Amino acid sequence: MMNTEMHHKIETPKEKQNRHKAMETVKVLHALKEAKNPITTMEYFYQRFEDVYCHQKSLHDDKLKVGTMCIQIPSEIIYALDAVPIRLCNGFYTDDEIGSDLLPQKACPLVKATVGHFASGNFSDKPHFVYSPTTCDQKTKAGATIEGFGYEVIDVDFPRVKESEISREYFRRSIREFTLDLEKKTGKRLTKKKLRETISKIGYAQGLYHKLCAYRKEKDVPISGNDMFLVTNAFFFDRIDSWIHAVEELLEECEKRKENHVSINARVSPRIVYTGSPPIFPNYKIPMLIEQSDAVIVADETCSSNRMFNDRVAVDEWFVNDMLDSMADKYLKACTCPIFTKNDDRIRRIIDLVKTYSADGVVYQAFAGCTVYELEQRSVLEAMEKAGIPILYLESDYSPSQGGQLSTRVEAFIESLKMKKRKQGK
Repeated sequence: MMNTEMHHKIETPKEKQNRHKAMETVKVLHALKEAKNPITTMEYFYQRFEDVYCHQKSLHDDKLKVGTMCIQIPSEIIYALDAVPIRLCNGFYTDDEIGSDLLPQKACPLVKATVGHFASGNFSDKPHFVYSPTTCDQKTKAGATIEGFGYEVIDVDFPRVKESEISREYFRRSIREFTLDLEKKTGKRLTKKKLRETISKIGYAQGLYHKLCAYRKEKDVPISGNDMFLVTNAFFFDRIDSWIHAVEELLEECEKRKENHVSINARVSPRIVYTGSPPIFPNYKIPMLIEQSDAVIVADETCSSNRMFNDRVAVDEWFVNDMLDSMADKYLKACTCPIFTKNDDRIRRIIDLVKTYSADGVVYQAFAGCTVYELEQRSVLEAMEKAGIPILYLESDYSPSQGGQLSTRVEAFIESLKMKKRKQGK
């Protein structure tokens, strides 16, 4: 009899990591598909994440891939130089565990997971080099660790004060230097025609996002917050033309659902604005708890969704340097990241989202170790209290073992909002 052990293939560390990431992917996608009144056209996005994270499918074989560590690197410039941006923020607990051996345990899980991803090298589209804006301190310092794995990491200077003219000029110069460096790496020259085309295309994509968000203002909300996060997270790595086409189809279905009063929420379901550390696939732990507790996320103020699409580039003169300056202004002035010394804009935006989307409360998540969001939660909580807006603050990591405690707090908060709505007869 042949020894059956000879047929047993020994799994390599990389294969094991891929299997664990596939399991994380499938678990989240399955939960999203099982939600109330699922949207047919979301299948494109479900399949995209499955292709990339379960089957390691490359979407950009024929392109130069530019890794970015933050949304403050203008995608318009990268596309105009015939390259593709790949945002490298990571939400996998599998990679977080790898990164924990390379960074302090108290480090932000998103940063640990991002470093872990580089350590494993399990990219469906491996970046040729990485641009890292000096926004988040931990990401900035992690660049040296990433370089140790053979990647070139280029810092892009970013100011921490956005109100001053000095900061404005500083970042304009930084974007021009970034452009010159990328021109050398691509061997291409940035032209007025190409840059204008890509500004228009990204602007069109942003417009689609805003149209999609408009449906979330309805009493009958046609799309869940978790599906919205999946749509915006797909923008990190997808082919832009494919993403645009898929969102156009999603909009058509949302319009039909509006006409037929098809909703993913009940009338008593609390409407939530989500803010804080970004929900990055597949770490939708808090957003999924919220919607599984019979609430609906109608808007967000995060860098993985609303902040990424919120403001468009406004150009006065269509010359290359003028367009570059306009982009620098947009990426600096419109940003509401807590890395800034003063951040009243973020508080105003959260309150405006609550009013615009008729929200009943705010959920503020901060990753354990994400210092800036942890520090800013006090000022946000005080502002919400002053405005009479209920808010729940949660600290979380990527560990799947946290569920019970977080679930209890989320459910209690949602139930309190339900009781308030019942009393008000909503």
